[in-house]
Amino acid sequence: MRTTTRDIALPLLVLAALACLPLLGPPDYFMHLAITTILVALACTAWALMGRFGIVSFGHGAFLGVAAYSMALLWNLQGITPWIGLPVGVALAALAGALLGWPAFRLRVVGHYFALVTLAAGEIVRILITALRSITGGSLGMTPNQAPPAEAFAAMQMSKAGFWWLGLLAWACGLLAWRLLDRSMTSKALAAVAEDEDAAASIGIRVAREKLKVTLLSAALAGLAGGLTAQYRMYLNPETLSGLGVSLQIVFGAIAGGMYSLIGPTIGAVFTIGLDETLRIGFGTQFIGAAPLIYGLLLVLFVLFLPRGIAGLLERRRRRPGHDVPAAVARGAPGDVAVPATEPPRA
Repeated sequence: MRTTTRDIALPLLVLAALACLPLLGPPDYFMHLAITTILVALACTAWALMGRFGIVSFGHGAFLGVAAYSMALLWNLQGITPWIGLPVGVALAALAGALLGWPAFRLRVVGHYFALVTLAAGEIVRILITALRSITGGSLGMTPNQAPPAEAFAAMQMSKAGFWWLGLLAWACGLLAWRLLDRSMTSKALAAVAEDEDAAASIGIRVAREKLKVTLLSAALAGLAGGLTAQYRMYLNPETLSGLGVSLQIVFGAIAGGMYSLIGPTIGAVFTIGLDETLRIGFGTQFIGAAPLIYGLLLVLFVLFLPRGIAGLLERRRRRPGHDVPAAVARGAPGDVAVPATEPPRA
């Protein structure tokens, strides 16, 4: 598919408009929500790269934790600036994805078995972080060393505006990765693998290699989200950066927003953060288990009644009856059956 000038100009205009947000002088609370949302959107986009091809992971929190703690420990113990520590953490997250994915894909661990493997991997990372309390702070968490004001930028300790621009750039990189993958031959190969691994292998597709490619990319982007989140919060905790809870929040955001749409995970992140803040304000400390319970119920409802998420619902509402559906729009989850239009095209 050829890229047109509009395909490039429109995203750049949207990105430029979002970049102007801090210049409008919004309240600090609003900026905090915006930064949190953009970083969660990046993590959800990373998960959707795998999830849309049936490679379901419940351990993406592990990639966030590996990158975040690696960056923080390099700064606290060795004085290595987070500007260097962040790419190192991203590389280590990708390495963790390789260590997890290569044996699983070579041994053809698929479906719910692979999901259980990733869940176990996420818990292993959380337990390791907790056990190494002498350097990570364990369950009490850790705080990156505060830099003097003159060295704040070198230590990536910036204002909310600075983190908004940095998070926006990272989010745009995530969307670009999603777009390039969608238009690549790897996407076609993975779609074939999702339909039938044996049939895909019989026509020459190297199944393990193709699945490993997308796993490495997904892990790296998740690590980027984890590193930026930790540096923005200036506090790391194994439960909020590597535990099962954060992994399920990522899964929920991607599914609720729509993992088959470029912007779907971002819509899911907005919905997730909005829901989280509503529950926090509404329940406070009166009902501690409210958030996980409601997330679980909503996830079941989305899987049953909106498998393509909010983005899929909006796309269906946008279509006008009597017009042919473009192939790019009609394409959905592997295994979806095309449904003909209810009315013939108008003359």
